[in-house]
Amino acid sequence: MVGYLAKKFVFMFVSLFLLVTTTFALMNAVPGSPLQSEKAPSAAVQKNLEAYYGLDKPITTQYFMYLKKLAHFDLGVSMKKRFVSVNKMISQSFKYSLRLGLVSIVTSVLAGCALGIIAALYHRKFLDNLAMILAVIGLAIPSMVLGPLLQYLLSVKISLLPVTGLKEPLDYILPTLTLSSVSIAFIARLIRSTLIEVLSSDFIKTAKAKGLSGHIIVWKHAMRNSILPVITYLGFLAANVITGSIIIEQIFAIPGMGKFFVSCITDRDYPLIMGTTVFYAVLLIASRFIADIIYALVDPRMRTSVGRGGK
Repeated sequence: MVGYLAKKFVFMFVSLFLLVTTTFALMNAVPGSPLQSEKAPSAAVQKNLEAYYGLDKPITTQYFMYLKKLAHFDLGVSMKKRFVSVNKMISQSFKYSLRLGLVSIVTSVLAGCALGIIAALYHRKFLDNLAMILAVIGLAIPSMVLGPLLQYLLSVKISLLPVTGLKEPLDYILPTLTLSSVSIAFIARLIRSTLIEVLSSDFIKTAKAKGLSGHIIVWKHAMRNSILPVITYLGFLAANVITGSIIIEQIFAIPGMGKFFVSCITDRDYPLIMGTTVFYAVLLIASRFIADIIYALVDPRMRTSVGRGGK
């Protein structure tokens, strides 16, 4: 197990290093200075700003300077936000993105599993068809269309839910539904197909022959094997939720990291571009790592192979 975790850590470090290097190279390949604006400063001010941000040094020197700061968890200072620390900007805005992300992940797993289980237990019946119709709708409608549609129907037309914000519990309903729709549909289809296959396997037939109740067979035996693909999908789910929340935050006026991820590119705010990219990358890599650990803990076969690999 130790060897397995060590390999994963090395892979995470190499992936993050390559991402930082590639992003830094592409960012500096764009012609022009990031300090240029419609209201150009004087030559002396421009020179002082370039010295402050290290832009007067060669690219290789800037790169190693950034790696040194990154090793101390310093993401630099914004060029467009009045010299505010990137760390401070991320810490103030990420709490909103984190809340929405966690609620969306839990909603996706619970609702998707529930729909998938219902569809599998009532295979080729009305509830199965209804669940799959809902799943197809969830996959077919993009979030950028679903969000404004839900706002119009549930907020403008009948004034049932708030239009924007993320302060009260009711504020989470619309953005969570919008962000989770695709994930719910995918998990439902995944659970349905896997559970139908597991319920027709030999060990389930043996459990039925022993006289075990249907409740025990489904929850203790069938779901233990059917849930494994969902655990594998958790890493991708976290990635979809984290990156997808950028659009959702714009639609529902949520003061999360999405606003920085969009504005830093148009403003050519190099420290903020690097900071948000590195931060998102760490979240995605860490989520995949956690999903791998959960998979190894749930699946005994995976634990055996991991244990052998670690010897």
